[in-house]
Amino acid sequence: MAQRLEGKKIAILATHGFEQSELTDPKKLLEGWGATTRVVSPAKEGSIKGWKEKDWGEEVTVDQPLADANPDDFDALLLPGGQMNPDTLRIDASALAFIEAFGKAGKPVAAICHGPWLLIDTGLAKGRQVTSWPSVRRDLENAGAQWRDEEAVVDGTLITSRKPDDIPAFSEALAKALEA
Repeated sequence: MAQRLEGKKIAILATHGFEQSELTDPKKLLEGWGATTRVVSPAKEGSIKGWKEKDWGEEVTVDQPLADANPDDFDALLLPGGQMNPDTLRIDASALAFIEAFGKAGKPVAAICHGPWLLIDTGLAKGRQVTSWPSVRRDLENAGAQWRDEEAVVDGTLITSRKPDDIPAFSEALAKALEA
């Protein structure tokens, strides 16, 4: 029997300081459903270090440098949060262009916690229903998004969630978008 996401390829865009659980837990769930995931990063090293609660977490191998990644090779994009990760990526022109390409192509873009900051800088938040970590709410509203306090908000191909506790609903929403 085929797994529900067999043949689907998901890029996970991250750099140092990503929230550990927001990258590793959705990755594990999506792969368990048959998807192929690739960690894409502008980091120069072969791995990036996560943030876990109040200190540095584990390293995750970078599968593909951002400079070599083509959005056309993927069916969806996952943007983990953590404060440092999206704050660093939002000033990286190549990271923003990568995200924008998914939006323009109408492919699912899933962002959790502080990850929706990247939706502001790419213009993907404007006029959309979203959620995020509470401290990002005002930034999203100022960018023209309508913020909701729900575990997973789906607006077309845009999927957002608030925090690590929402990972099951977040991952399920991304899976459903890929099955559509």
